[in-house]
Amino acid sequence: TSATTSEYLGTNSERAHTFAQRRYTERLGFGHLLGFVSYPKTDTQGFYFQESVEGKDGIEATYNAILSGHNGREIREMDAFGEVVSASLFEPPQDGRDITLTIDARVQEQLYKSIQGLRESAGFIGGAGVILDIHTGEVIALASAPEYDSHVLTEGEDAETIAAYANDSANPYLNRAVGGRYTPGSIIKPFMALAALEEGIIDPDKTIFSDGALRVPNPYNPDRPTIFRDWKAHGAVNMWDALAVSSNVYFFHIGGGFGSQEGLGINRITDYINDFAIGKPTGIDMPGEISGVIPSIAWKEEVFPDDPWRVGDTYNTSIGQYGFQVTPLQMARATALIANGGELVTPHITQSMQSHKTEHIALDENNLKIVREGMRQAVTEGTTTGLNVPYVHIAGKTGTAELGREKQFVNSWVMGFFPYENPRYAFATVMERGPVRNLVGATFVMRQLFDWMSLHAPEYFN
Repeated sequence: TSATTSEYLGTNSERAHTFAQRRYTERLGFGHLLGFVSYPKTDTQGFYFQESVEGKDGIEATYNAILSGHNGREIREMDAFGEVVSASLFEPPQDGRDITLTIDARVQEQLYKSIQGLRESAGFIGGAGVILDIHTGEVIALASAPEYDSHVLTEGEDAETIAAYANDSANPYLNRAVGGRYTPGSIIKPFMALAALEEGIIDPDKTIFSDGALRVPNPYNPDRPTIFRDWKAHGAVNMWDALAVSSNVYFFHIGGGFGSQEGLGINRITDYINDFAIGKPTGIDMPGEISGVIPSIAWKEEVFPDDPWRVGDTYNTSIGQYGFQVTPLQMARATALIANGGELVTPHITQSMQSHKTEHIALDENNLKIVREGMRQAVTEGTTTGLNVPYVHIAGKTGTAELGREKQFVNSWVMGFFPYENPRYAFATVMERGPVRNLVGATFVMRQLFDWMSLHAPEYFN
């Protein structure tokens, strides 16, 4: 059923006599999805200077013309004192059409509660998550926290709450799922691995040794090499292992090259990231979607015109750092591409308004299989073991992007797909700017959600 309803009310107020009013669900997590409206407005003489309902955000904005219907017309005879003597309705109003969303209201609310709960308990500024069907692009859940109350903004009467929204540094007006840019960190590594396999620059069985850092010789001072650090010493890892344990050194090698190992180089990295549509708007039927930022030579020339591109920039780009910025929705769609065999779906949140538009990206199925296996290994024995649950097999990848001059904050990411054996859904969740010493993040959000779904929505795991 529709998540909003419009009713022509004939009692209680002059406004109710005049135009239809919105009624919004009381479930949490629907503010940004549904949006809000501005009702018709009159001047001090009672004449309308805004005659129609105007959608201001979310579905209300995208499908305003469909939801609003058409105004009726009434002739009124008034006396010299401005009192209505008689009235005649000569053109009846027409109701707007119903819109059915792809959103599962149960999953949507629970995802929001998990994000908001961790935000409050662990000190993150905000968070967002997306779950979508990898074959059709139907969005099952799209949550952003903090959020606003659609009813409060539509009615416009609770000045205190509206002022609090405006003054909140966490920006509850921002739909982080489509309009928030975040440094991705290690969730970019599966795409680097896939690009390296497609280019044939490394055999997935080849091992690269990580003692905790990559040291690039300094020709001007041999005693002071440039050091690019791993998050720990992983020893010798092949591609599956590197995805599972998230070895930075491995991805430095295949991204920028080192010794005898050829790297992709920044130009090929940029080309593949563009092919995977990471950083590009997805075309979802919601307002507020933005592009990401993909580091490239041209980008650096514009942003840092006096600083040439260096191999270190390529290394950092290879692990999702440097100037990289993406949205949760972009990463959910890119993850779906890995899971579904190379189909780039167009996400949508209405069932009947959007066709299932896809674009095929030519990728070798064996290469995709290797990346999927590495993401599954990350769940069974790597950095994503928090999602190693008994009721469904999940493939995933975590990411922790360091923020701030002192690197005292992090964005915490997790993305993946399920069921592993026969993928149907992809997800991506980010928790924004939390304390670096915090031990829980996006994986905890999704584990809470999946545990809940196993009891209340098990059909998603079959």
